Amino acid sequence: MTSRRGTLFVVSAPSGAGKTTLCREVRLRVSDLAYSVSFTTRAPRPGEVDGSDFHFVSVHEFRAHRDRGEFAEWAQVHGNYYATSAVAIDTALARGRDVLLDIDTQGATQLRARYPEAVLVFIVAPSLAELEQRLRERGSDGEGEIDRRLRRAREEISLWKQYDYLIVNRDVKEAVDQLTAIITAERARTVRLTLTLADLEVPN
Repeated sequence: MTSRRGTLFVVSAPSGAGKTTLCREVRLRVSDLAYSVSFTTRAPRPGEVDGSDFHFVSVHEFRAHRDRGEFAEWAQVHGNYYATSAVAIDTALARGRDVLLDIDTQGATQLRARYPEAVLVFIVAPSLAELEQRLRERGSDGEGEIDRRLRRAREEISLWKQYDYLIVNRDVKEAVDQLTAIITAERARTVRLTLTLADLEVPN
């Protein structure tokens, strides 16, 4: 029987490019894929559930977790703090489970340093005009916040070559297919497998 340590898949994208939707759909499609719920100090958006979408905590609570070294990565984005539990990732990987993370570019850089074998995927909208339209249609941000997110998007897009894969999210189904294919292919890479000749013997 083949065995392997789990693989960490890190998905990043500018705000509004659709990474959260893609990650949610891939989790429904791909079996045995762990998802680490991030911590954040921002307020919940309509429909978001604490413990499912995010762990919503105060700034004081966040800093306490951070100072105890409980985060694998953390960053301040758009005025709020975000982070990922180190224990949740390490436990899943050690058990051979793959982990999918929805993380900004700052966090992705930290995770690549901590987990060199992580697979980084960058998601972009077809254009900045399309990205701006999606942000406006979301209806959760004012004009000033949209402008700030677009400026940040330009900075993030410039980092795309630091990632292993790039997906242009023109169509959600097509983008989900691509992300699913990446995960499937990486699971079959020989460098990730432990295998003996006995595993390949065909029974009589």
